[in-house]
Amino acid sequence: MAQRQPMMTEDCETTCFGTEQDLACVKEEMIDDQAAASMADWFKAFSDPTRIRIVSALLQRELCVHDLTVLLDMGQSAVSHQLRSLRNMRIVKRRKQGKTVFYSLDDAHIEQIFLQTLQHIGHE
Repeated sequence: MAQRQPMMTEDCETTCFGTEQDLACVKEEMIDDQAAASMADWFKAFSDPTRIRIVSALLQRELCVHDLTVLLDMGQSAVSHQLRSLRNMRIVKRRKQGKTVFYSLDDAHIEQIFLQTLQHIGHE
């Protein structure tokens, strides 16, 4: 039977180098609660593999719902549901041409964030 390692904790020494004034400066620059909640919601949009695959496809080019259903091998209802979530978070936008609705990434920031995240998880 393997021997358990003691749990390590990271405690500050009683005479830590941080000062109240330094912490006040850090606190002043920290994101506020409302912005933190919005950002957390935005990242939740990327917490579903299907939505990630949709964004990956839309990185290539603008696509209609039918094209996405073929690429993802999913039903239209399921794809539309995911697109609605992405649209509500302003990750994708839509453009209507006749009866066809085309989707694309909302702006260049989405592409940058997606590609940087992909690059980050790809390096060791």
